[in-house]
Amino acid sequence: MIRNESIICFAHDWNGDPTSKTHIMRILSEKNRILWVDSIGMRRPTVSGRDARRLARKLRQITRGLVTVNPNLHVASPLVLPLPGVPGVDRLNATLLSASLRYFARRAGLTRPIVWTFLPTTVGLLGRLGESRVIYHCVDEYSAFAGVPREALRRMEAELVRRADLVLASSETLAEARRRVNPRTFFVSHGVDVAHFSRALDPALPRPADVAGLARPVIGFFGLLAEWIDLELLAAIARRRPHWTLLLLGKATVDTGALRALPNVRLLGQKPYAALPAYCRAFDVGLIPFRIDELTVRANPLKLREYLAAGLPVVSTDLPEVRKYAGLVRLAGGPEGFIEAIEAALADRNEPADRARVAAMQSESWEARVEQISELLEDTEVRV
Repeated sequence: MIRNESIICFAHDWNGDPTSKTHIMRILSEKNRILWVDSIGMRRPTVSGRDARRLARKLRQITRGLVTVNPNLHVASPLVLPLPGVPGVDRLNATLLSASLRYFARRAGLTRPIVWTFLPTTVGLLGRLGESRVIYHCVDEYSAFAGVPREALRRMEAELVRRADLVLASSETLAEARRRVNPRTFFVSHGVDVAHFSRALDPALPRPADVAGLARPVIGFFGLLAEWIDLELLAAIARRRPHWTLLLLGKATVDTGALRALPNVRLLGQKPYAALPAYCRAFDVGLIPFRIDELTVRANPLKLREYLAAGLPVVSTDLPEVRKYAGLVRLAGGPEGFIEAIEAALADRNEPADRARVAAMQSESWEARVEQISELLEDTEVRV
């Protein structure tokens, strides 16, 4: 692992659900100094109550100043105007952000930092932070998200890819497209915290009280219930197998009313990361019910390896990155295809098969991913 580096990381809010960004930076903070910058956003706000609550939360975060998570990891929530893609606003944000981040970097003891960004909207900061190198770490086709300024994001990302010293991409499809612009582009898959999720196989770990007594089998999902989740597929499965329980964990950003109306569907909302292994103990099968679209064919679902590390058989939409796990995952399409695959997966629940799935994830830890990235970074020239 790289050592004694200073890193400014642009990602989502630190206190959100742990993602690849969180895991990577937490590991790197063992030997390096990190300034984590809470989300500066890619969407423009609407008049919705959800956006109003998010704005209020961001304002509270800004007033906290620099927050120390551990001796080497500090979190800043700088002020930005949430209007990405508006030229005058982008320039103003770059000026305000660079000034505040240079101040926070000095307070955190960072010098000549690596700018490690997961956000195309940070391109205007390049050259303003005294950076030694720039890493663009692409984990999604950002312009395909609903509600974003698509053309502006495509333009910003193209410039960021071109100017980065190193581009990392979490799927082969993402990497291939960006490699055409920057040959220093590499595929680095997501990892998994095997020790955390394999606790699901510990008989001493109690199942949560809110899943006690559910009719089995329990077909489970955890993650954001957003526009890329095929809710119609889930509803069809629930209707055709009324004796199954569909247990869905996660924050919903879309209307889930049709699912809530079904008697064998349980939507329990967002659960802490620490509690997920206990909920996995209640699952008989883990689902990845993604729609097939411009966003998902480039995705590499984190939950795939997390389900497997919990020993769960997995049934998924046929996505390119999931397809690589043939033998560990069943691919399906449509309600009947999913039902058939789930029934086959249920027949595959036994202790040796569960342990084999966990064992297959041992080489895919976040520590292994950080070592892979470190080797790439050590081969990247420092800017003069």
